[in-house]
Amino acid sequence: MKDASPQAQPETIYLKDYKPFSYTVQQVDLLFRLAANATRVISKIAFAPNPQAEDQAENRRFFLHGEGLKPISLKIDGTPVTPREVPGGIELDAPDAPFTFEAEVEIDPAANTALEGLYMSNGMYCTQCEAEGFRKITYYPDRPDVLAPFDVRIESDLPVLLSNGNPGTSGPGFAEWSDPWPKPAYLFALVAGDLIAHPDTFTTRSGNTVDLNVWVRPGDEGKCAFAMESLKKSMRWDEEVYGREYDLNTFNIVAVDDFNMGAMENKGLNIFNSSAVLASSETSTDANFERIEAIIAHEYFHNWTGNRITCRDWFQLCLKEGLTVFRDAQFTADQRSEPVKRITDVIDLRGRQFREDNGPLAHPVRPDSFVEINNFYTATIYEKGAELIGMLKRLVGDEGYAKALDLYFTRHDGEACTIEDWLTVFEEATGRDLGQFKRWYEQAGTPRLSFTESFNNGTYTLTFKQQTPPTPGQPNKDPRVIPIAVGLLNPNGDEVQPTTMLEMTEAEQSFTFDGLATKPIPSVLRGFSAPVILEHESDTQTRAFLLAHDTDPFNRWQAGRDLAQESLLTMLRDGAGPDNAYLDALLSLLRDDTQDPAFRALALGLPGQDDIAQTLADQGQTPDPQAIWEAFETLKHARAEAFQDVATRLYAQYQVTAPYSPDAEQSGARALANAAMGMINRLDGGALAQKQFDSADNMTQQLAALSALIAVGKGDAAVARFYDQWQADRLVIDKWFSVQITGARPDEAADVAQRLTQHPDFTMKNPNRFRATLGALAMHPAGFHHASGKGYALLADNLIALDPLNPQTTARMCTSFQTWRRYDADRQALIKAQLERLLATPDLSRDTTEMVSRILG
Repeated sequence: MKDASPQAQPETIYLKDYKPFSYTVQQVDLLFRLAANATRVISKIAFAPNPQAEDQAENRRFFLHGEGLKPISLKIDGTPVTPREVPGGIELDAPDAPFTFEAEVEIDPAANTALEGLYMSNGMYCTQCEAEGFRKITYYPDRPDVLAPFDVRIESDLPVLLSNGNPGTSGPGFAEWSDPWPKPAYLFALVAGDLIAHPDTFTTRSGNTVDLNVWVRPGDEGKCAFAMESLKKSMRWDEEVYGREYDLNTFNIVAVDDFNMGAMENKGLNIFNSSAVLASSETSTDANFERIEAIIAHEYFHNWTGNRITCRDWFQLCLKEGLTVFRDAQFTADQRSEPVKRITDVIDLRGRQFREDNGPLAHPVRPDSFVEINNFYTATIYEKGAELIGMLKRLVGDEGYAKALDLYFTRHDGEACTIEDWLTVFEEATGRDLGQFKRWYEQAGTPRLSFTESFNNGTYTLTFKQQTPPTPGQPNKDPRVIPIAVGLLNPNGDEVQPTTMLEMTEAEQSFTFDGLATKPIPSVLRGFSAPVILEHESDTQTRAFLLAHDTDPFNRWQAGRDLAQESLLTMLRDGAGPDNAYLDALLSLLRDDTQDPAFRALALGLPGQDDIAQTLADQGQTPDPQAIWEAFETLKHARAEAFQDVATRLYAQYQVTAPYSPDAEQSGARALANAAMGMINRLDGGALAQKQFDSADNMTQQLAALSALIAVGKGDAAVARFYDQWQADRLVIDKWFSVQITGARPDEAADVAQRLTQHPDFTMKNPNRFRATLGALAMHPAGFHHASGKGYALLADNLIALDPLNPQTTARMCTSFQTWRRYDADRQALIKAQLERLLATPDLSRDTTEMVSRILG
C-alpha cells in the first residue's frame, strides 16, 4: 500500500463552517516501537457515532487526518480495509454503530526537521503535536474537540520512556502510561532518551503526593533547581488563587534543545525548549530566570485552562492562551513587582501586538478564517487575548471574576469550549450583558482613544472619543466598551480623585467630576486599563509633572516615556537637541532613592526605534531608520553627560555583594546598576565595562558588560574571551551570537550576521540558534533596514534555505518584513523584491506561502 497522506492543498478554513466530528472516541491505545528511521506506531481506537453531529447516520463521514505516514495495515473490527486517499488524510466506510479502528504505520523521526509530530533532537525522541502534529504520528481525527483517554506503551532500549498521565507497568525495554483524563490529540506527548531526572514532590491541599521531575541531558542536571522551585510555587499559587489542584500522580518536565516554541503543556508531560527551563547564575541572566519562572507557571496553569477545559476549534485558541497568559502575569506580579510586571508587559504588547494590529497581519483575537493555524500563534492571540481577560476582570470586579471562573471550571470541566461559553459564565455570574464586549474578540485593530477636558464652577469634564482604523477585511469598526482608569491630581501633586474606573461604550462620551476647587491634572488610562493607543496633546510641563507626582506607577513611567518620545520626534523633525525638561525630570526620578530600583531602570529605557518609526508613519511622515538610530545615539550621549554624577553614585550604591539570587530585589539593583554602567560607558570609553566584564561572577553582569564594550567598539577581545569561556554551553553561545549583532553599527549589522551564519556553531536546524542570529538582525531596525538592502537579502536567503526544513520557524520569521509599507520607495522596492523571491520559491511550504502572501497584501 502506498503512502495514503498526500500534502493537503492550501485552503481557507472558516469558523462559520464548523461541524462536530461524526464520531466520538471512547478510548485510544497506542504502541510505539521506536527506531530512528522506522518507528512503528500501532493504534487501536474505539469509535462511536456522535449523537451531537449534525449529519445523520446515512451520510456520516469517517475521515482521519494523516500526513507523511507509511501505512502497513488498517482494520475496522479486525477486518482489513482499503482507504480512499483525500487531501490531508484518508476516508473509510464505517458502520453507524460503535467499532474499533486499528492501524499500523511507519514514520521517520530522524528525518523530521520540521519538529512537528514525533522527531529526534540529539538522540532523544520527542513530540510536538500542537496544533496539528499528531496527524504525523498516526491516523486520527486531529482536532481539539475530539477528546479521549489514552493508554500508551513505548518499546525501546533507551533508559527513559515517558508519556502523558500516570506511569504503569515498566521493565527492560518498555514502559506503559495511562492518562485517565480525556484529552485532544494535540496534548499527546512522548519522550524517550538518555535523560537524568531532578526529582522532588509536592503535596496538594487535599493531601495527595505528586512526584515531580525535571528531565535533562547529562551535564545539565545542575541547572534544574530553579525550574523545580518555580513549578512548586506555581502549583501552590494555583491552589490558593484559583482553587485549582493538580490531578495526576506525576508531573514531568523535559528540556529539549530543538523546539519551535517556548514550551508545551501536554497533560502531565510538559516539553520545554531548553532555554525556558535550564538556569544557573553563571549561564543565565536575571531576565532568563524571570522568563523561566513565567513559562513554567504558564504551562502548569494550562492544566486547567487548556487541558481540563480546552478549545472547541482552533479559532478559539485565545480561550486557552489569553486566559493562561493573564494567569501567569498575575503569578509573576505576585512573585515580583506588580508595577514593573505591568510596565514590561505593556512594552511587549506595544512592541509586538500593536505592530501586528497596524499592518497586513492584523487579525481579530478570535479569527474567522485561517489557512495555516501555526501562523496564528501570534501576539494578538496571546498578549491581546490576555488584555481582554484583564479588562473583563476590571469591569466585573475581583469578586465577580472569581465567581465567574468558579462557574467556568465547574460547568465546562472536560469540555471543548468557545468564546461564547466563556462570556456566558460571566454574564450569568455577574448579571452583565457582554454583547458589546464581544467586539474585542471579533474586531481587529487597536482603538485610538483621545480626550478633551473642561473645568467650570468646580465641575471637571472629560470627553473621550474612540476610533479604530480599518484593518484587512474589516474597514468599519463599531465602538467597543473600554474601561478607562482615571485619577485626578491637584497642581500641588495631591490626589483629589482616586482611581475611578470609567466605562466608555459610545464613540464619544463625557464623564464629570464635581466639587473640585481647582482644575485638576488628569491621570488617564492608569495601569494601562485597556489595550488602546491614547492620543492627547500634552505639554512638556504636564508630562514632567506627572513623572514627578503621579501616584500610579504605570502612568508615572508613561509620562517619562512620552517625554522621551517627544524629545526624539522633535530631534528628528526639527533637528533640535535633546529636551532639557525631559533630562531634568528623569534626573529628579533617578535621584529619588525611595523609588524601586527596577522601576528607575525601566524609566531609563527609551521607546523602541520601531515605535518611533511607527509614530512618524502615523503622523504621515516616512521614517528613516538610520536617522532614528542617530537620534537615539545623540539622546543617549546627552543623558550620559547630564547624569554622570548620579550614574556614578547609582553604580556604586547598587552593587550586589550578597551571594547571587534571581529574586526581585537583587534583579532590580543589578538592572539599575547596569543602566548606570551603560551611561558611564559612553564617557569612559569602556573602562568600567571592561572592569565589570573581568570580575563578573554571574551572567547578568558579564553579558551587560560585553554588550557595553561592543557598543563603544571595544568588544573584540571580550567577544573572543566570552566564546572561549562558554563554547561548550549552547544556550550561552546563543547569547554570544545575538549580542554581536544587536550591538553592531547599522552599516555593519548585516555583515556581522552574515559572518556568524558561516560560523561552525551556526545551524539553521536549531530554532534557538537561527533566531539568535537572524532574529537578532531583524530586531536591529537600522541594521536590518540599512539602505543597501543587504539585511533583507540575507534574511530572505536564509528563510528560503530553512523553509524545506522547518516551515513553522520560517513563517514566523517572515513577520520581520511586515512593516515594509511604512518606509521609503527604495526600501519598499527592496523588501518587495525579497518577498516576491520568497513566494516564487519552488515547493514553498503552506505556512510560509500564507504568511508572505498576507504581508504582500
